[in-house]
Amino acid sequence: MSILSSDRLFPIDPSTRNIARSLYKEISKMPIISPHGHTEARWFAENKPFKNPTELFVTPDHYVFRMLFSQGIDLSELGLSSIENNISIKKPRDVWHTFAKNYFLFRGTPTKIWLDYVFENLFDLKETLNKNNSDLYYDVIDDKLKQKNFLPRNLFDQFNIEVLCTTESPLDDLKWHKQIIESDWNGRIISAYRPDNVIDPESIEFAENVEKFGDINRENSTSYSGYLSAHFKSREYFKSLGATSTDHGHPTANTFNLSKQEISSLFDKSLRGKLDKNQCEVFRGHMLLEMARMSVEDGLVMQLHPGSFRGHSPEILKLYGKDKGFDIPQPINYVHALKPLLDELGLNKKFKMILFTLDETTLTREIAPLCGVYPCLKIGPPWWFFDSVEGMNRFRRSVTDTAGFYNTVGFNDDTRAFCSIPARHDMSRRVDCAFLSELISAGQINEEEGYELAIELSYGLAKKAYNL
Repeated sequence: MSILSSDRLFPIDPSTRNIARSLYKEISKMPIISPHGHTEARWFAENKPFKNPTELFVTPDHYVFRMLFSQGIDLSELGLSSIENNISIKKPRDVWHTFAKNYFLFRGTPTKIWLDYVFENLFDLKETLNKNNSDLYYDVIDDKLKQKNFLPRNLFDQFNIEVLCTTESPLDDLKWHKQIIESDWNGRIISAYRPDNVIDPESIEFAENVEKFGDINRENSTSYSGYLSAHFKSREYFKSLGATSTDHGHPTANTFNLSKQEISSLFDKSLRGKLDKNQCEVFRGHMLLEMARMSVEDGLVMQLHPGSFRGHSPEILKLYGKDKGFDIPQPINYVHALKPLLDELGLNKKFKMILFTLDETTLTREIAPLCGVYPCLKIGPPWWFFDSVEGMNRFRRSVTDTAGFYNTVGFNDDTRAFCSIPARHDMSRRVDCAFLSELISAGQINEEEGYELAIELSYGLAKKAYNL
């Protein structure tokens, strides 16, 4: 008995399915390049056992708890601790019972595909999770987590991960990354420079963050020139520990090219909390251009993740903090928004920028045409709400006509749930093989081209795009 079909996500037509099978067989065992995500370097530095099934699968994964919350299950019932108490009021096994009893809610979702993959392939559990086998699941997983083979480093090796990129703020000292480098383990864990909390004037404690930022880098960050110098130094520090990219999570993709006098004035006002919402947007937009200029100098690949309305529920944000499932997509413009940046750097061969979107309507209309002509731009893979089977299919059908395959960057899992990494990459590889098999069947590409593309989409493009 098995939860998973060996032909899952492949085309229904027998001949096309056979092609997909053949393509998938070629790439299924290839190493995983995970160039962007939110796992914790600490896990691999300390290499301690994961505490229990709940803390591995439920509490860190907003894909899981947002679905349960949508059905009226309080976050406290799912093991999440409030900012005030910082301690879960629920025992892990009780949380697991709640999760198992409601597992049917995930039918038809990518989350269920990921979880079933992990349950079967990693823990040899071959019956669908439900309220009746909840304790069996918990006990099997809990027991295995205590075994040496299930320590974070061993799982990393078992998953065949070649490189895993975490995401840290410039206020992070990266001590866990240093500890990994200084250890006798050869797993490659690197960071990406995510300066949102020292670039966004609307972020919590912005002025305090900027002051601390200056102290860390021994610069007077209350002056604009010192502030820029602190960024240069911080980026170099990240690079010294292996970083190859930056990441920017902005509300929009707007960029602005201000004079030194204009940006200095805005910066001074930002530290005093005197910017209105429009001025905050202008400041962020100019800083995107400054980060792009720095990328030309230091070679870090620039990622832009715009378009999320963060913390849509102020009540949940206040009680539980950020990243609790209440980040919602909103419409984004790229053509006009990026023009100031592209006017200056769009043809610069030293600049590399990867564009992501939560607004699928922009893929065909804006992102694919932009990335299909500007040499510096690449299209980031389906992100967050549409890194699903249908979302991935829509992505390929939206961008390939205009931008081809080689202006995309493969797949990244963007996850906080470590064990979902191989599951998510497997799903992506299956979907891409299915898409390629249809092109082969239709005579749009030949089989040799299909095999080359399968390798590039699963491995080569990500490695190249992120300078890995």
